[in-house]
Amino acid sequence: QVQLVESGGGLVQPGESLRLSCAASRSISSTHTMAWYRQTPGKQRDLVAQISSGGSTNYADSVKGRFTISRDNAKNTVYLQMNSLNAEDTAVYYCNAYSIYFGSIWGHGTQVTVSS
Repeated sequence: QVQLVESGGGLVQPGESLRLSCAASRSISSTHTMAWYRQTPGKQRDLVAQISSGGSTNYADSVKGRFTISRDNAKNTVYLQMNSLNAEDTAVYYCNAYSIYFGSIWGHGTQVTVSS
């Protein structure tokens, strides 16, 4: 069973930055689309950013220009660099790996809180 483990979350003030990491227990990023989602209480889990096996990226409008997703296949890790954070970015962030054949794999999430 492949596992995804997120890390790097925490409490920051508005305008500051965080980098989230998602480590896979086995090498899957070369064949899977990797993505970050986020969810707040009572809200749907929404896509934040994704990167395909070919390296193409896609971002939610709310984070364009502020967040960057990247992938290091050698380390079986995907990153989310988050700059200019604001209170609306407060959420639990989840890592996801997807392929047509294997379906979706989810991490357990990491809390990001932006508050003064």
